[in-house]
Amino acid sequence: MIAGKCSTVKIGGTDFSCKAVGYFHSQQGRADFTVVLDDPADNAHIVSFSGENARRDQDNLYELSVDRMLLKSKDRPKLDGLPVPSVELSSGTCRQLGSFATRQLSSISCAATDTKGRKYELQFESDGAPMTVRKLRQAPLPPASRTANQLAHLECRLKAEAAKILPRDRTPYIIRCLAEDSEKSGAPGQR
Repeated sequence: MIAGKCSTVKIGGTDFSCKAVGYFHSQQGRADFTVVLDDPADNAHIVSFSGENARRDQDNLYELSVDRMLLKSKDRPKLDGLPVPSVELSSGTCRQLGSFATRQLSSISCAATDTKGRKYELQFESDGAPMTVRKLRQAPLPPASRTANQLAHLECRLKAEAAKILPRDRTPYIIRCLAEDSEKSGAPGQR
């Protein structure tokens, strides 16, 4: 978690202020700059600039290539009591000045555009306080076959979301997608 203030938060052309900004890095390599929005109409309004490719240089500049936006709101379905994000495939960049090693950050700027043309922007300035670091424990990983099945299901759900498949048509779409993927991999009957 990073203490400071957002001078700019624009989501699809709408201006917001922020309650909190955080940086997350998973064991699988995906990183997110997450912004909790100060939205009186939605106390669960959270956006994340997310990507897997990042680089750090010697001048304490960290750049994350954004490939998707994760959008949470009170209207999203919940899993374990938390909103499941809507995934919007996007392109953009987040730049952070400062050092994770010393826990001193000065600023974060992010800009991304999703495939529907909506723009997302963040300008954040630290108040100079060291960032708070927390390590979250991950549950044991499931067996490889189960992980592969979960990834296949996730990919098909993301394809359905990107193709704007209506909720009533998603199950048949996902079943077809899984069948096509199993045919391509040469593993008939595998889910």
